[in-house]
Amino acid sequence: MTQTAAPATTSLDTAAPSRGRALNITLWVLQVLFAVLFVFAGSGKLRTTPEVVENFDKIGLGQWFRYLTGTLEVAGGLGLLIPRLSGLAALGLAGVMVGAVLTHLLVLPPAIFALGPAVFCILLDFIAWGRWPQTKALFSGQRR
Repeated sequence: MTQTAAPATTSLDTAAPSRGRALNITLWVLQVLFAVLFVFAGSGKLRTTPEVVENFDKIGLGQWFRYLTGTLEVAGGLGLLIPRLSGLAALGLAGVMVGAVLTHLLVLPPAIFALGPAVFCILLDFIAWGRWPQTKALFSGQRR
């Protein structure tokens, strides 16, 4: 009787054992890109620049909404880099992008500017789908 050795696994393989390696790498690339994008965009909202203040004045909810949006974007961007929280962060950021789409369609024309947040929302939903096992484990209290 001969025994065959189990295939070697890498840290990328163990992060999502039920998902393929290529999918896992794709998800990590998207997560890092979106993390940079949202930390940058969110920190821009937290700084007081005239253009951002003016845009949030046009929205009509007050400057507290700018701080909330910036905080959600920075926290979500950082959450994308934490394996256990990445799916949840992607879901939260997708919600922020739904709000951005509606804002661009209804308050801040031209409506073509809603296209960017809509595409981001789809890609964030893809990340959330790909990281669903971690999100499910987070809510069920399981540990990897």
